[in-house]
Amino acid sequence: MTAHPNYITPEGFAKLRAEYDQLLGHERPKIVEVVSWAAGNGDRSENGDYLYGRKRMREIDGQLKRLSRKMKDAKVVDPRQQPDKSKVYFGATVTIADEDDKRRTVTLVGNDETEASAGRIGWSTPIARALRGAAVGDLRRVILPAGEKEYEVMEIRYPE
Repeated sequence: MTAHPNYITPEGFAKLRAEYDQLLGHERPKIVEVVSWAAGNGDRSENGDYLYGRKRMREIDGQLKRLSRKMKDAKVVDPRQQPDKSKVYFGATVTIADEDDKRRTVTLVGNDETEASAGRIGWSTPIARALRGAAVGDLRRVILPAGEKEYEVMEIRYPE
């Protein structure tokens, strides 16, 4: 178990579950079938299907183990149920502006469901930590690798 809760949105948890189910219910059985067939063909030391299949099966088993652990440690938090939507908490979509009035919109999600290109940032990133508990109009300083920046919270939204 991690020191901090591994928050995740219901959608993020569903993606983890779908990936787990896909690996366990579809990919792994196909690989098992190939390995069984290849094992029946004799010399396994030079059998590419057998060697590749065993390697792929180990990869799938490792991924299943990681996904299982992530799901076990996950604390599903539905942002739609947030009682105080006037402040930034988990699942909020926040528009911020820097000193040059350059705006950026980010959604605070679980660390296992980040996607920077879509503006989905992990709950424990420096920007997310700085924004936690902020209200519209609040200024927050963030220490980034490129230096310190100040952001103003312009808008806060939660899913309906």
